[in-house]
Amino acid sequence: MSRKIVTNEDLYQFKTELINEIKQILNYEGGESQKKWLKSNEVQQLLGISSGTLQNLRVNGTLPYSKIGGVLYYEYQQIINILENNMVNCRF
Repeated sequence: MSRKIVTNEDLYQFKTELINEIKQILNYEGGESQKKWLKSNEVQQLLGISSGTLQNLRVNGTLPYSKIGGVLYYEYQQIINILENNMVNCRF
């Protein structure tokens, strides 16, 4: 088994590429312009998370939402902002 050394530069490049790919997915999902408000199932698909994880994000205040009737709505731009504001710089 070969071993490779991962440098800080490698991690930074990986992080940058990953963020760019996430932005592309969020901005161009399905080739259509993104809606301003998303329902719970759309957020789950967008972020690749379960309904339980989404509920935890609501309960702990990480992800703001609006509730009309029994339907929960999440603002698309707030999701993007949360992803960008919670980036972690890995320094070893």
